[in-house]
Amino acid sequence: MTGATESPPVPVVARVPVVNAANALTALRLVLVPVFAASVVVSGMTHAGWQVIACVIFAVASVTDLVDGWIARRFALVTAVGKVADPIADKALTGAALLLLSWYDRLPWWVTAVILARELGITALRFWVIRRGVIAASRGGKIKTALQVLAITWYLWPMPAALTPVGPWIMGAAVAVTLVTGLDYIAQATRLRRAKG
Repeated sequence: MTGATESPPVPVVARVPVVNAANALTALRLVLVPVFAASVVVSGMTHAGWQVIACVIFAVASVTDLVDGWIARRFALVTAVGKVADPIADKALTGAALLLLSWYDRLPWWVTAVILARELGITALRFWVIRRGVIAASRGGKIKTALQVLAITWYLWPMPAALTPVGPWIMGAAVAVTLVTGLDYIAQATRLRRAKG
């Protein structure tokens, strides 16, 4: 008996590999952005067949956003690379869609400007406070994303004339929720900065 006390065992933290299913889906979404954009350009927003193809690509890419997040949380595959790449892929896909819709006069430019300014601003805000805490996606944020995806899908699909007027209403709701949730995120970030000094 030497009197020396044994130090407690150091817990082993499993390292999450960067190459995993969640990050692969995020990478797929990034790859689909130029493919989607090319499909819209080829369609000229006048060729119904190519519009359908572009819309399907956009929908598939949007679904990967839901699936990769679920996989990352469910199987503990969250990585620093994924945290950075995921929002970049989201903004690239949404931004490309909005810019192209405005370019082809399907969507007013001010709508695209408002949504992109909010998305880029909130992304910058998240990085600004990242050392003090994480601003988690709220229920409002998820509703915002769902409305944006629905509105963009509606504009991309070659809708019959009778259904065309529905698109602006969906987009109007998306813009409203986008602005409201943006203000909420700003308030959260401000509180977080004050609380952490």
